[in-house]
Order: sequence, then C-alpha cells, then structure tokens
Amino acid sequence: MSSATIRMIDIAVNFTDNMFKGIYNGRQCHAADIPAVLARAWSAGVDRIIVTGGSLHESKEALAIAETDGRLFCTVGVHPTRCKEFEESGDPEQYFQELVALAREGIQRGKVVAVGECGLDYDRLQFCPAEVQKKYFQKQFELAEAVKLPMFLHMRAAAEDLCDILARNKERFIAGVAHSFTGSAEDLNKFLSFKNLFIGINGCSLKTHDNLDALRGIPIERMMIETDSPYCEIRSTHAGRQFVKSDWPSKKKEKYDPDFTVKGRNEPCYVRQVLEVVAGCKAIGDIDRLSKVLYHNTCRVFFPNDLDTVADALLESGQNTQ
Repeated sequence: MSSATIRMIDIAVNFTDNMFKGIYNGRQCHAADIPAVLARAWSAGVDRIIVTGGSLHESKEALAIAETDGRLFCTVGVHPTRCKEFEESGDPEQYFQELVALAREGIQRGKVVAVGECGLDYDRLQFCPAEVQKKYFQKQFELAEAVKLPMFLHMRAAAEDLCDILARNKERFIAGVAHSFTGSAEDLNKFLSFKNLFIGINGCSLKTHDNLDALRGIPIERMMIETDSPYCEIRSTHAGRQFVKSDWPSKKKEKYDPDFTVKGRNEPCYVRQVLEVVAGCKAIGDIDRLSKVLYHNTCRVFFPNDLDTVADALLESGQNTQ
C-alpha cells in the first residue's frame, strides 16, 4: 500500500521489543524482521521513525538500530517504570553520566533527537514507586539541558505531578511531546498551557468516545502521530476504528510470513491509520495537507534543520487545515 503525497513521521516505535525479534511471551515464533517491517512503513508513506529508549541499555540498543538506516533516529532516557535502575546500578550519578555520554555520542552521529522516554506512570507503581519516578524524572531535565534536546514524555494517571515538574523545569528544555496521550480534557489543557509541548496520538488515544472528544480539542498545530508499536494498535473495538480506511493483510505469529503483518502486533505502517482517524474525527477532508502539518510539527521539535524544506511543501499545498 503506497502513498505518493502523504509523508509521515512515526515518533514512537519500540524496535528494541522482543516482538520485533520474533519472540512472544518468551517463545521464538519467527526470525527477527525489522527490515520487512521497515519496507512496509516506507511504502505506506512513513518518512522517518524515532526508536524509543527506556533505559541505559535499551537506549544503547535503540541507537544501534537507528544506525542501520538513514531514516531511523532514537531517544536516550529512562522510562518511569525503570527508574529504579538508577539506584540498582549502585552508582546513580555514574548511570546518569553514561546517559549523558550516550546522548552526546548519538547527537554527534546525527541519530539521537530527544531525551526520553521519561515521565511519570502512576498506573504501574508496582514497577517503581512514585517518589523514585519523580526524583529521576527531575534528574533527566539535567540531561535535556546538558545536550539541548527536546523531551519525549510518558504520562499515565499523573498529569498534575508531571505538569508541576515541567513547570519547575520549563527553562531547562527546549520543547517536548506528551506521547501516547490518553488523558482527560483537563489533562490536555494542562499540557497545552506549555507553549513548547506537543501531543502524541496513537491507537491507545483513540479507544473511547471520550478519547475522541479529547482529540477534537487538540489543535492540529500542536499534534504529532505515532504507533508506539508493537503496542497500541487501533483495534476493531476502538471508537476511532470507524474512520480507518487503510489496512494490511495479517497472519498469526505461528504462521509468520514476511509479506504479512503479524496479527496483534502493531508496526509503523499503521501510523497511516492514526492519520486517518485524526482526519475523520476532526472532519478534515485534505489528508495530504494534514500529514504535512503534522510532519512540520514533528520537524519543529526533532528535526529543526529540515524546517525550510517542510515549510516550502506546506506553501505549495496552499490550503487551510482545521
């Protein structure tokens, strides 16, 4: 499935996840298949992908994956549910300095574009207590300030605390995205009050009619799209599914075929579906121009050197988007 004019950037792909190595619940079902996944993504109109890191080790792996293709980039940081790793390392400051060194190395190679995935997750406190999460979320603003990169943010059931920490550190980061947004309209307003913060939308953002109501409240100029694959696919039960127009044939993992997607495993080509739901939900008829606006937003934050080229494309299309 190809698209000649639509250009998309998937800002969140977990290529370090075992599912992309063919491993599901500890069982090897097929060979690692990132090249096949990427081929579908490029054919679907995906132009670039940001591979997310969630720990020091995972960030190293994300950088190694990003170096395999000129269209892949990555983040460096520690997910809130993994923040105990700072202390379990035996030397939290050394762990932090290794993150800084890795980020600087990745920037020099033209691959690291954000600090994260970092933030607060109060839905999964069994993995890391709130106080530990807050301590090391705060610490990662030092990383953002040191390397002058935007923040790639994770928030679950913690909007008030996260926004309080953002407000205290607003001079220390240049921009950011609250990825995989599933919050309320009130949460959305908190995020939008930070003028340099964007909202990332994926399948988890499109489950319920309340989610779609929140989506309608996000200005297109403050939005980005993502899959967060292999998770967060748009399922048949999701409220947003009614707006999906594109699909790919799939097979179960036990009957793996590289020419098919794996049933139940999200992948970057499906960011096209997220774009279609945004267009349908917000009654935007010109999906090509919508894709260009979202692309421009993403470049503003993560690829500022490309803004002139993107701005020219927007001027050429010359129409208004709601």
